[in-house]
Amino acid sequence: MHSSQQRNALRQQLRRQRRALDAETQQAHALLVTQQLKNCSLFRRSKRIALYLAADGEIDTHYLIYTAWRAHKKIYLPILTPFSSRLYFAPYTPGCKLKSNHFGIAEPDVHPKHWLKPQQLNLIFMPLVGFDSAGNRLGMGGGFYDRSLSFYAHRKCSHQPYLIGLAHQLQCVDALPVQPHDVPMHMVATEQQLYTIRP
Repeated sequence: MHSSQQRNALRQQLRRQRRALDAETQQAHALLVTQQLKNCSLFRRSKRIALYLAADGEIDTHYLIYTAWRAHKKIYLPILTPFSSRLYFAPYTPGCKLKSNHFGIAEPDVHPKHWLKPQQLNLIFMPLVGFDSAGNRLGMGGGFYDRSLSFYAHRKCSHQPYLIGLAHQLQCVDALPVQPHDVPMHMVATEQQLYTIRP
């Protein structure tokens, strides 16, 4: 099977498994992931943090967002723009007005002058469909995060933003078929453990 066919088949399988988790299990996993990250030094020292609003069985980020707000951190959500295939990040504050993008995903209704580029963030928490212990990430297939983080390929030593994937443990696979433009993560957090990826 061709690499892209492998990835698509794996994507469909993992999405089905993720969606099959009941609400109680989803909540338990979200709380366990938050608990692990609360004590992570990377989270504690980061001031500008990107998160996402969960869909399709992804790890729910609400507990993590509230934890960050209580610690006086600034939270940003990804923005899809009609004029670019790359992500920007808009500030997300308590009571912030949201609007739906063309994928039906809620985004902060904030003027573009307040948006940040990924390079301006300390930490990006990324949704994912699958991951392996080498930090490779299987996304939804749109390539938005990989395109937006392509600057990593041109930096000799890039420390920011740090990239942490959020996942259910069932999304861990032995090895993902990798494509040249894929940007690996620095860490993955599941309800069972934190995977720190060695460069």
